[in-house]
Amino acid sequence: MSPLFEPVALKGMRLRNRFVRSATWEGLASPAGEVTARLEETIALLARGGVGLIISSHAFVLPEGQAGPGQLGAHDDRLIPGLRRLAAAAHEHGAAILLQLAHAGYFADPALTGRPPVAVSAAVRLDDAARRELDSEDIARLVEAFAAAAGRAREAGFDGVQLHSAHGYLLNQFLSPLFNRRRDAYGGSLENRVRVHREILAAVRRRVGADYPVLIKLNGNDGIEGGLEAEEAAAAAAILEGAGLDAVEVSSGMTRHARHGSARKGILGPEAEAYNRPEAECIRRRVRLPLLLVGGIRSLETAERLLAEGVCDFIAMSRPFIREPDLVRRWQSGDRRPAACTSDNLCYGPPRRGEGLYCVTAAKEKKAP
Repeated sequence: MSPLFEPVALKGMRLRNRFVRSATWEGLASPAGEVTARLEETIALLARGGVGLIISSHAFVLPEGQAGPGQLGAHDDRLIPGLRRLAAAAHEHGAAILLQLAHAGYFADPALTGRPPVAVSAAVRLDDAARRELDSEDIARLVEAFAAAAGRAREAGFDGVQLHSAHGYLLNQFLSPLFNRRRDAYGGSLENRVRVHREILAAVRRRVGADYPVLIKLNGNDGIEGGLEAEEAAAAAAILEGAGLDAVEVSSGMTRHARHGSARKGILGPEAEAYNRPEAECIRRRVRLPLLLVGGIRSLETAERLLAEGVCDFIAMSRPFIREPDLVRRWQSGDRRPAACTSDNLCYGPPRRGEGLYCVTAAKEKKAP
């Protein structure tokens, strides 16, 4: 049997295999950010399909940090009962589950939040909308919000949390030289730009303890001129390793404005797979932490090679599980055909229309005569 299917430990979590469902905006929460029955069923499908570790969407830690409709929330104690049901949906079918914690910052949706988005630096203008620059009190509130959300995740039975510092969201904005033009203790040098991450990590640890898994999703490359690049991302990961971080998921790209988004199209053969491998290798040279790698992995052969060559320790996927939530069980049964996902990114349209995440291409094929 492939070592990908062997049980493995990650910071005390016993996982049945090395496959991870990378956090994906399901678009299935209520308008108030509450867990719904459809969201529970989505998580249950992934768990029944054999995924070892599920990372559940980007849950906003403050109301003004909401990125889009149907987004899960982690900002209020009233959400804990629903989060408890979500964790139970994974555990019932043998999967571990993390809650990804996030704040959209510059890219928050004012139509949903009812207030202008905040920015690390107000001077940065990628569009015509104005943003309010975070002051020291705002940052202190942000740190406490992440810690409180992590406490809710633990109380609800999640096996750990992941801090979202990728794809142009607020923590990534602090790290990115493009977005961070501050002249105080949170701007300038990399040590300063990673400061809020260290403060959040310390606050989370005070809330949930040293034994609770805390991971980060980190952009290895922003993919935009003036943005974060691999060497600085690796140096940031090393700083966070020293601060007590447990693992890094390596991603790249931004939600908007970048040369490429976080989910690239046209992954139609092995040569196009694992497009974040160079960034993972750069980070691997600087840290000893376990690495999760996401980005264009579509075949079992590529996944096995990444593990065998020491590029990463866990294989993370998103779009393939949208089309085939049972992909891991299919591979484990001996059917080694690549994932059916065609990387057309049509799946990212429905959540914005309130329909929830699904594979549009598969739905069309099913309807075809």
